[in-house]
Amino acid sequence: MRPARFPVSAALLRRLALASIIANVGIVVTGGAVRLTDSGLGCPTWPRCTDESYTATAEMGINGAIEFGNRLLTFAVGLIALATLLAVLLHRSRRRSLLPLAVAVFLGIPAQAVIGGITVLTNLNPWVVGLHFLASMAVIAAAYALWRRTKEPDGPTVAVVPAPLRTLAWLTTLVSVAVLVIGTWVTGSGPHAGDHGAARNGLDPESIAQVHADSVFLLIGLSVALVFAFRAVGATGAARAALVLLAVELGQGLIGFVQYLTHLPALLVGAHMLGSCLVLLATLSVQWSTRERRPAPASATSTEATDAELHPVAAAHS
Repeated sequence: MRPARFPVSAALLRRLALASIIANVGIVVTGGAVRLTDSGLGCPTWPRCTDESYTATAEMGINGAIEFGNRLLTFAVGLIALATLLAVLLHRSRRRSLLPLAVAVFLGIPAQAVIGGITVLTNLNPWVVGLHFLASMAVIAAAYALWRRTKEPDGPTVAVVPAPLRTLAWLTTLVSVAVLVIGTWVTGSGPHAGDHGAARNGLDPESIAQVHADSVFLLIGLSVALVFAFRAVGATGAARAALVLLAVELGQGLIGFVQYLTHLPALLVGAHMLGSCLVLLATLSVQWSTRERRPAPASATSTEATDAELHPVAAAHS
């Protein structure tokens, strides 16, 4: 009797990859809670919470507890990424292509934490705070790519829509990224600085908000074009993904519009941050829907691996 060749199942690997997406979106939301409760300097230094302690003290009050709690969540997100990386390594002979993405997610989390530390050391410089948010978006994108790849074979990719529509999808992705970047400029000019004494970026809030709104209108227009274009060529899966993106954008736009008219209440700003993550994920889903990956040529090794995974009892007694 010999041990099963792949001790981690493909289903478990997919669940871990999905958990990594959820965890990274979650830490964006909790990071927003830190800023919206003026707890950005609840721990006034980094990597320690104070000059004498790595943990928050009772004297620091609720703001210290919120900031330190968010720092602790980074370790939880990192553990999920580590578990995902280990699962990929246990599949390395069959899913070696997943390794770069798993490593990117795992290393992206401490990199994002370091940028978070720099935001504290620079007294919440709004440009660094924006970079901190965008770094989280990059990790989420890598985690999403890893999750989608766990559901695909390792063969070559084949386009399922004409080249002009793939170009339109890429343009939509670029505009979506631009919307996220400009959104950080709006945040850096607004009232929720993370601390009462934190500086603002100096941009006129109304002017930059108008630029942000214009970029959102462009994104919505491109998404509408994608829906109709994909339907015209019979790409139903891509059309469905584009329709989901459009729905997410409209919901996010409604939240943004209401929060602007109601002078940026913290709850709506937090919902808008969650919406930003959902817009990114929906955009990536559209990008994935424009192509498919075909199975790699069969080999004795891959056949044996598949048999071992589908029939672990028989493989263990062979």
